[in-house]
Amino acid sequence: MEKTQVTEKFDGKFAFFHATSVNGTAMMMMALISTYFSVYMTDNIGLAASAGALVMFIGSLWDAINDPMMGIIADRTKSRWGRYRPYFLPAPILLTIFGTLMWFNPDLSQTGKFWWVLAMQIGFGMTTTMYTMPQMSILPAHVKNDNHRNKIITFGAVSSALMFTAGTSFGPDLTKFFEKTLGVSNGWIPLMLILGVLSCLSFWGLFATSREKYIEPLPDRPMSQDLKRILKHKELLPFIIVWVLVSVGYGLSFASSVYYMTYYYQRPDLIGTFMLIASPAGLLSMMVVMPLTLKIFKTAEKAITFSVISSSIFYVVMYFFGTSNFIFLCVLAFGASLFSTMQNALVNVLVNDAIDYIQFTEGISANGLISSIKGFAQKCGGTITNSGILFILGLTGYVANAVGQQNAATMFALNFLKCGAPVVIGLIMLFALRFNPVNKHREDIKAMKALIRDHSEDNHGA
Repeated sequence: MEKTQVTEKFDGKFAFFHATSVNGTAMMMMALISTYFSVYMTDNIGLAASAGALVMFIGSLWDAINDPMMGIIADRTKSRWGRYRPYFLPAPILLTIFGTLMWFNPDLSQTGKFWWVLAMQIGFGMTTTMYTMPQMSILPAHVKNDNHRNKIITFGAVSSALMFTAGTSFGPDLTKFFEKTLGVSNGWIPLMLILGVLSCLSFWGLFATSREKYIEPLPDRPMSQDLKRILKHKELLPFIIVWVLVSVGYGLSFASSVYYMTYYYQRPDLIGTFMLIASPAGLLSMMVVMPLTLKIFKTAEKAITFSVISSSIFYVVMYFFGTSNFIFLCVLAFGASLFSTMQNALVNVLVNDAIDYIQFTEGISANGLISSIKGFAQKCGGTITNSGILFILGLTGYVANAVGQQNAATMFALNFLKCGAPVVIGLIMLFALRFNPVNKHREDIKAMKALIRDHSEDNHGA
């Protein structure tokens, strides 16, 4: 049985397209929208800030809700191409359409513009859900070797970091380039069209190279039974807790950086320098530290433990001594990001663990549903992050534009959000992982995967 597990060949073509689909130019499109679209709504389309906030809230809420729906649908899809692969064909086309139309400024009333932007925001979010759930689900269906899975996840993490950095750093420059060379007034439209076409190539490559080999035949029982069989496993709660908290911990620290530099460190003029120095650490975390950590520690649980402990050391020192010297602050921020950023990708390894656990305990393949639960949990964490910072600052009496005049409670909150919250949240994550149900059955699950028959011919994956 061990021989079957070890001798599975690494599929380089599948690995490339899996890594560059969700985490390729589609990720760059998401980075551009998450970074610049809010400002575009108010400054170019002309929506009031409150209307723009309502658009983002409704879009994010629905995006979280439809994750489990998509997971259930994907798990029960019947087609000549399988369960998950069919969605890789239309999804990038829809992504290109909605991602481009978002940047149009229609000649409508304020109310009309609100509904236009909301429709495009919901359409774009639903499209990302349409391909994200199947993309996560196809990995354990195509690959059963844990080392190969981890390597592919690492490739995706590196691609994601590169694309996100490219989008956030060079988006405005690229739009100006297209406006100058093409003679158009809105460079966002050709930029999104080009990125969308490239995403089509990546997703269609994933469709061509993926095979649904290691899943159980589609049952005749209703979907509600599978949902009940999964939700009854309260031992999956540690996974859900970690999926939520990873998003919250890293998000609070990253999103509070501007407030921290402006009001706590009281040097808003150094924000750009601070971000420029700290940002490369995220790339190194994904490209170098994460693969080495997984190679050394083997499991996601141990890798996350190492990540939390290592980054917490830097965060604690930053909490007490971060304001003593700017260079020292940058070194600490670089170290914290170097060891914490990879947590965002390591949680994807836990998704595969949860999928394997359900297949071992229940004998069912619920890749899409479990992937959607992870997506829902992570987006709930993002919602907490997006609203939590302003909510906390509001409670402490924060005053906008009052550099050097914030009260003690606000100053404490700023330091805690940036440096203390990731440590506290990390410790809660480590406590939750102590109850990881996979640990008791890791060898049995490995044996189960060795016995799983290749169903690619049955699912017409050839």
